[in-house]
Amino acid sequence: MSIIQTATNNFSPSNKLGNGGFGTVYKGKLPDGKEIAAKRLSSSSTLGKEEFMNEILLISKLQHRNLVRILGCCIEGEERVLVYEFMVNKSLDTFLFDSTTKHKIDWAKRFDIIQGIARGLLYLHRDSRHKVIHRDLKVSNILLDEKMNPKISDFGLARMFEGTQYQDNTRRVVGTLGYMSPEYAWTGIFSEKSDIYAFGVLLLEIISGEKISRFSYAKEGKDLLEYVWESWCENGGISLLDQDVDDSCHTLEVGRCVQIGLLCVQHQPVDRPNTLELLSMLTTTSDLPSPEQPTFVVHTRDFESLSNNLITVNEMTQSVIIAR
Repeated sequence: MSIIQTATNNFSPSNKLGNGGFGTVYKGKLPDGKEIAAKRLSSSSTLGKEEFMNEILLISKLQHRNLVRILGCCIEGEERVLVYEFMVNKSLDTFLFDSTTKHKIDWAKRFDIIQGIARGLLYLHRDSRHKVIHRDLKVSNILLDEKMNPKISDFGLARMFEGTQYQDNTRRVVGTLGYMSPEYAWTGIFSEKSDIYAFGVLLLEIISGEKISRFSYAKEGKDLLEYVWESWCENGGISLLDQDVDDSCHTLEVGRCVQIGLLCVQHQPVDRPNTLELLSMLTTTSDLPSPEQPTFVVHTRDFESLSNNLITVNEMTQSVIIAR
């Protein structure tokens, strides 16, 4: 523990990188000069201790170029710390939703990032020894290395499946506003298709440069999915690319990705592609099926009071979605 304290200047506020689902992340430097990211569990979070152990058990079994790599952990007294490789470019949202930096990731780079995330997801769902459902895939959980390669992070809410198991359910629905699939938000059932739904939202955010939780268009206050659907119906979605990186040379590629995003956020899980099909869609020019109109969502505090018997609120990432 003393090594981590020294590396982070005793968890100095000046070393703080951000807040995770159950604690705070600090930048540090080991005696050999290697930079690290140390995630320190909040002492007031009982839920976080479960997530902490879950993350250790899961990520220690996973190795892929598009997953963040764990270097070690510390359990000493009440202290719980996870040590990760340091990602010099932080998380994708620091670029994507900042008007001063979003131009640094042009469409070609965004498309590379989209494919990298899909490859990491394919590994979790199909290629690792244990099938893993992430359950909190979102822009802030995509970290970028020095070459802007994406790495999926934060496995505190992830679940591991054994054998032929393909879905599970929980009475404690946890996730992030806008990324939760309808079946998970309503019934607690989650599967590979829940992550696919979240990927679809993430994909549409990367294309548009808009954050789903704060997007509101025109007087009607259309949410992002409604706006994307109408754009796709009108012009194939080619006008959706973030204007700060607009590139007319890639209109067909952009339109194809919009269609893939809409296929991922279809209401019925069976209508969404699986992860293998998703990667094939992104890396080939094969014909795509036409998506069904997605479930448009509204966010309301009133609904939360009606759903307490289903939902336990996570202080960082809980959310509710309701169909219109």
